[in-house]
Amino acid sequence: MNAPQTTPFRASDFKSGVTPIWCPGCGDFHVLVSLTRALAALGRAPEDIAVISGIGCSSRIPAYTNCYGFHGVHGRSLALATGLKVARPDLTVMVMSGDGDGFSIGGNHFLHACRRNVDMTYVVMDNRVYGMTKGQPSPTTEPDWDSALSPGGTGLSPFHPLVIALASGANFVARTFSGDMKASTNIIVEAINHPGFSFVEILSPCVTFRPDEREWKNTVHPAAVDETDDRAQAARRIMTDDGMNVGILYRGKRQPFNTQVSNSPGDPTCLEQEFAI
Repeated sequence: MNAPQTTPFRASDFKSGVTPIWCPGCGDFHVLVSLTRALAALGRAPEDIAVISGIGCSSRIPAYTNCYGFHGVHGRSLALATGLKVARPDLTVMVMSGDGDGFSIGGNHFLHACRRNVDMTYVVMDNRVYGMTKGQPSPTTEPDWDSALSPGGTGLSPFHPLVIALASGANFVARTFSGDMKASTNIIVEAINHPGFSFVEILSPCVTFRPDEREWKNTVHPAAVDETDDRAQAARRIMTDDGMNVGILYRGKRQPFNTQVSNSPGDPTCLEQEFAI
């Protein structure tokens, strides 16, 4: 029998001293636990990891980790992370977002991050509501969800992040549930280790504005079919998805964007001459 793999780090090594201020019962608490466990399992030091975020409840996560972090502007976390990874390919770059930050104002960046296939991991905590700004419908909210801010529902077709990620060129696509921390930890590790742009949607209930989401723990279920590297097969599977299938959907074979940078120092005077009038 093979000896179990060991890592010099524990999950606690990746937690900062800042106390999370999410609402009691928020699924993001579980996501934070899964993230720190996954980072410990990688065996890389906290200073070799960067956690980038935008705006929203989920985007507070960089402050709660002991890694390098950047809390960016609304919807722009992927652009910032892409620049960082291209400039510092030696870093493990994580991007933590929510459905509003990632799929509304950040939707365009999401498409092109998938297309570019830079080697980084994008984790979106999807609660299908704007939790930090008092419960407005988000891009993934069901069209008939009735609330004080959208009486009778929006009537709009919801954004389907897994379909968009697959169609746009993401190299790894998966969904998990925040309450299943073991599965979430394993999928985050798999996503980080897979080359190219990896996308993980985590169903993370907002029990404050969506108390109905408490039932997610009873409705999520493993996907009926295995993961695939065939985009057409993955597309057929995901188009009939009920939104509650969890597991790895797609593990592609595209080559990641080349992030090798020159070690030779540049001469700023040469750059100036190129722009001389």
